[in-house]
Amino acid sequence: MRLEFTKMHGLGNDFVVVNAVTQNVMLRPEQVRRLADRHTGIGFDQLLIVEPPTRPDVEFSYRIFNADGTEVEHCGNGARCFALFVTEQKLTRSNPISVATCNGVISLSIDENRLVTVDMGEPKTEPAAIPFTAPPALEDGRYPLMIDGSSLAISVVNMGNPHAVIRVDDCNNAPVHELGPKVQQSGAFQDGVNVGFLEILSPTEAKLRVYERGVGETQACGTGACAAMVAAVQQGWLEPKATLRLLGGALQLDYQPGQPVRMTGPGEFVFDGAARL
Repeated sequence: MRLEFTKMHGLGNDFVVVNAVTQNVMLRPEQVRRLADRHTGIGFDQLLIVEPPTRPDVEFSYRIFNADGTEVEHCGNGARCFALFVTEQKLTRSNPISVATCNGVISLSIDENRLVTVDMGEPKTEPAAIPFTAPPALEDGRYPLMIDGSSLAISVVNMGNPHAVIRVDDCNNAPVHELGPKVQQSGAFQDGVNVGFLEILSPTEAKLRVYERGVGETQACGTGACAAMVAAVQQGWLEPKATLRLLGGALQLDYQPGQPVRMTGPGEFVFDGAARL
């Protein structure tokens, strides 16, 4: 099987985008893992598949697979790349573009500078919606999570996929690779969790690192940035419009409680190619 693809990235979070509108695509998890291998495959954090619409109110369906072959619900950086891909491939002339994910419909808009704004939908913070087995909440609304005999204060947010947000004093030196897997393996998150490490720089600026399900730490995570923004606004750490700086670059976030989160940032084309499966 010959699979045509486009390599893209959003702030260093890298993707392989596959057009399943004009080519027949059926990938097994082991094939996804093989393609994701950075030594013997193409290499990517996530595989994005553009499919024909499954409902009358959208132009496309959008499926996302992690490097380990698992399918996931949402990817903010991937959504920006998706919008640029379908526009450049002339699969649509619409702007904004309505796209169906397995968790609902998202809207993607491209401005004159080729920055993409994604309406990420309203966040969910109830433990059952994460899903998260929650102990009694702390006074500030966060939850204590026992890790190695110590209590860790976390915020939980579902942005179409589950996130735990931890505030840290120094993002650069946070124990991302040690603590991220321990939070994921704590048993408190039934569908797994992405773990964000958030440092507040000012009321309008923060730094973030994210340890993702099925991938590990990535250069950027769009849904992770949105989850961190929601947690920070709820805690009074950030104002409703703020810049989040990730390893790969900056995203602009806009969040008013009770409304959808809006995220703006770039997407970049790297190369086109074909793989043999």
